[in-house]
Amino acid sequence: MPIYQIDGMTPVVPPESYVHPTAVLIGDVILGKRVYVGPNASLRGDFGRIVVCDGANIQDNCVMHGFPGQDTVVEEEGHIGHSAILHGCVIKRNALIGMNAVILDGAIIGENSIVGAAAFIKANAEMPANYLIVGSPAKAIRRLRDEEMDWKKQGTREYQVLVERCQQTLREVEPLQEAEAGRKRLVFDENLRPKK
Repeated sequence: MPIYQIDGMTPVVPPESYVHPTAVLIGDVILGKRVYVGPNASLRGDFGRIVVCDGANIQDNCVMHGFPGQDTVVEEEGHIGHSAILHGCVIKRNALIGMNAVILDGAIIGENSIVGAAAFIKANAEMPANYLIVGSPAKAIRRLRDEEMDWKKQGTREYQVLVERCQQTLREVEPLQEAEAGRKRLVFDENLRPKK
């Protein structure tokens, strides 16, 4: 996987985490345990520090970066959807950032909140905990319901199990030239693991 040192700063990836081989980590990047970093994600710690805490996930095509001296942080159980951009912001514990959302410098997303897909969070905005946040520019529109919080936790848990699945079974192969007869589908058990 493309892991790069710059100015003597080397990314930190614990063995309990998974970084896809096409993701790029540069410089002052610190991953916690059980972190998933998806294909083509870019975590650039060449100016500010990038921190992804235990159990968080950074999905495909996400970008994390910040200005000099500025940390970009995803706290525990954070869930960053496909192609989101985080620049010099803090995503508090158990928050979800929707696909294609942009969170700018100095912004803080409160714990347990959900930021909708394609939302735009302005620089230095502070969003409350436990809220649904949508729009461009984004606004906190209402408190989250219990079932929405449960849905978010389930999604994050799926990515934590995906770390294990990738470590155990993901490998580069040549494609088949056609689908096998009776090709099986992935079916999951109550622990979110594929049934054999």
